[in-house]
Amino acid sequence: MVGTIGELRRFPVKSLLGETLTGAVVQPRGLAGDRRWAVRGADGRFGSGKSTRRFRQMDGLFQLTARYDGAVPVLGFPSGVSVRGDDPAVHAALSRHIGEPVTLTAEEDVSHFDEGPLHVLTTASLRHLAALLGGPVDPRRFRANIVIDVPGVSALLEDGWLGQALHVGDEVVLRVAKRMPRCVMVNNAQQELPHDGRILRAVAAANELTFGVLAHVERAGAVRCGDPVVRRG
Repeated sequence: MVGTIGELRRFPVKSLLGETLTGAVVQPRGLAGDRRWAVRGADGRFGSGKSTRRFRQMDGLFQLTARYDGAVPVLGFPSGVSVRGDDPAVHAALSRHIGEPVTLTAEEDVSHFDEGPLHVLTTASLRHLAALLGGPVDPRRFRANIVIDVPGVSALLEDGWLGQALHVGDEVVLRVAKRMPRCVMVNNAQQELPHDGRILRAVAAANELTFGVLAHVERAGAVRCGDPVVRRG
């Protein structure tokens, strides 16, 4: 046993702030509903914190929140206004905020994931980074789906899990695939967290611009905060 689930987070809309859960269903695609939606520009590319072949940087996405009401995402704007994803007005509201014509779009043929379906991080790695920075690091900066609480260890623990299985709770089995590459999004301001340019520099110094790991789902099921996580080869 390596620890227990300390936090579960889901991001209904890619590159928007998400929601904290006490329990979740893990499907082959990842957490049910995670990054199922995205903001799409008129050029067909999806909004992100960075530009790649499939994605385009769109400023202002981190100022928005998203949560689910059933199967429908509800977007929160800086003004305090919330707009449901099934409200036709959502596209105009997003376009005004972003400053260009955009639409809220459900995933179809093109995946909304940058790297993989499920992102895992440990409190051991967070403490390791905090030691380099001289103060605590908020896990929200790294947008992990599962944060594993690992008491009494301060090291990049999950880097040693590549290729191994994580049995989570009574049902779920994950296979750790690769280290998670990082970009400037970890520096970004979000909610009460200020912009902090030290974060990415510290990640580069600590682990060659990777932090946490990506995992594939070998057996689906339900998980809850407090569930044990057992590592097996």
